[in-house]
Amino acid sequence: MKLDAFFNPRAIAVVGASRDPSKIGHKIVKNIIEGGFSGAIYPVNPNADEILGLKCYKSVVDIPGEIDLAIIIVPARIVPSVLEDCGVRGVKGVIVISAGFGETGREGAQLERELVNICRRYRMRMQGPNCLGTINVQGRLNASFAPAMPLPGNIAFVSQSGALGSAILRWAIRNDIGFTKFVSLGNEADLNAADFIEALGEDENTRVIGLYIEGVKEGARFIEVAKRVSRKKPIIAVKAGTTSAGMKAVSSHTGSLAGSEAAFSAAFKKAGIIRANTVEELFNLVLAFGSQPLPKDRRVLIVTNGGGPGILATDACEKLGLELPLLEHEILEELRRDIPPHASLNNPIDILGDADEKRYRLAIEAGLKSNNVDGMIVILTPQAVTPSEKVAEILADIGKSSNKPILASFMGFEESSAVIKTLKRCGIPNYAFPEQAAHVLRAMYEYTLILSSSTVEEIPKINMDADKILRVIQRVKSEGRSVLTADETMLVAEAAGIPMPKAAIARSREEAGIFADEIGYPVAMKIISPDIIHKTDIGGVILGVKSRVEVEENYDLLIRRARTIMPRARISGVLVQKMAPRGKEVIVGAVRDPQFGPLIMFGLGGIYVDFFKDVSYRLCPLTKAEASRMIEETKTYVLLRGVRGEPPSDINSIIDVMLKVSQIMMQFEDIAELEINPLFVYESGEGCLGVDLRIIIKL
Repeated sequence: MKLDAFFNPRAIAVVGASRDPSKIGHKIVKNIIEGGFSGAIYPVNPNADEILGLKCYKSVVDIPGEIDLAIIIVPARIVPSVLEDCGVRGVKGVIVISAGFGETGREGAQLERELVNICRRYRMRMQGPNCLGTINVQGRLNASFAPAMPLPGNIAFVSQSGALGSAILRWAIRNDIGFTKFVSLGNEADLNAADFIEALGEDENTRVIGLYIEGVKEGARFIEVAKRVSRKKPIIAVKAGTTSAGMKAVSSHTGSLAGSEAAFSAAFKKAGIIRANTVEELFNLVLAFGSQPLPKDRRVLIVTNGGGPGILATDACEKLGLELPLLEHEILEELRRDIPPHASLNNPIDILGDADEKRYRLAIEAGLKSNNVDGMIVILTPQAVTPSEKVAEILADIGKSSNKPILASFMGFEESSAVIKTLKRCGIPNYAFPEQAAHVLRAMYEYTLILSSSTVEEIPKINMDADKILRVIQRVKSEGRSVLTADETMLVAEAAGIPMPKAAIARSREEAGIFADEIGYPVAMKIISPDIIHKTDIGGVILGVKSRVEVEENYDLLIRRARTIMPRARISGVLVQKMAPRGKEVIVGAVRDPQFGPLIMFGLGGIYVDFFKDVSYRLCPLTKAEASRMIEETKTYVLLRGVRGEPPSDINSIIDVMLKVSQIMMQFEDIAELEINPLFVYESGEGCLGVDLRIIIKL
């Protein structure tokens, strides 16, 4: 999808064009003219003959030539009739600037749906409504009411906030940051973020895509498109806000720990999108991605004329998992011949406070020659004898032919200074503090890893008895219930191959005793009732029962408690379950996110899950590599590997359970939540057991 009607139209109609310079309809016509658009411009206003020297038309249908793009700035109630006119005239794309639609409430949302229906009928595409517009810098098209045309560059920016987009454009112009395209999404009634990302992925002028989003429509398609585009060029995103739908109050640990924030983080990982925490961080990243080569690995050389900043950079790199290698012996010997003997040639290379441009050149070129170095941070603090402008020129000159990223941290200089302008002009990103440069190099290395995983791992297909699981779900739904009973979760676990302790359902005290003898002691006993969700609240769970006599007595006790406390509850019997030997306690859970679908979780389990919140998330379907990375991202992984002489745990058995949960969530859309907590994990080769399985169905 190229969206040429929006980025490269041959003729534009501005419906709602105005003679009043204070009106948006005037500003947009003026922006199109002053931007240098070479095609035909048709202002539409029934009360004007001419606007800004252009002939004015009473309606779109009166325009004589073909129209690729119509920009609409009229009151919301009039927009549908204007769209009808556009459809009749064969307009290919419309940008609805007007507000008063889905963002205003029920009536506005209904009006917005009417716009979409009209566009579908005439096969038009619509951007907005309630948006700032579109800018194509290379095509000299400013189809927006932004304050000014941005400078040319290689960054595309897509924003769900028009106000933020306008502020960013003004800031970018002030800081000499160039763009290829700028898109304000508005309400995304028709075209959405995925559509524009897809188009920008095909744009030869765009090297990096910046994205500000608060939510997404068509979550699965967003991931599919972004995953494909991120293989061609980096996508850097800031996610603001969380959705109330993603934070629904649920009774399970999995649901309460999840929410849209976790879902978006998982979606970005799935799609290969690099996440920035702030808009400032986003532009720190896009400047480097837009001008520098990617590092081949994580090894960083720091060059500095001040010890303190070098230490700060060192600390930041180590905390971020970047390596600080030493240069090869031969290269160090060459440096020693030309650098003062009291300079430090470790990493950081401290070339001292009296360093001149020649000393900087020697150190930087040494890093370029070294096979141990993948990227560089060059720090300069203003010193009386350090020629800052000459150093900037040296850095700019070397950067032209460097195959390694070089990031600068020239500290204490104004953005408008000649030093910083020299760096900007030659595409060397400069950061006020070296820690920022370290964060950028870490993100660039992460993108290198994304690109290096070029082989797409297959989703494993696990054999399970789908018919048995479906019958359980259908029975629960037919009874109007949402929570599966213990015996029903056992059937699901058995059908899916999720390991659980041996268990049986007893309908009498005698059966309970027989089953306990067969299963082996000690056993756990749990009341089974579709009406008793929280069994422990009524004393419906008894653990560590060690003999047949105790089993029979406890059977009667559990039935009596249930009938006394909840006399109307339907009692199905008592679950007799083998007590699982203690192992490392982890949790595997999944919830169905409203935007992206099933979201799987792994973390520290048992009673500590809510307290420590040591969890990791991914979107389903899950690959084996993703499951492994999820485990490695948690602090629990350290315990599972074995500490202080403990043997390692059976991590492969956890991965197996996670893959089965992923397949269940993908295959059975009626399952809203699934949680295994705790999952006892034993020594390597001895597997794991799910002690408690909870499943919730959406009604």
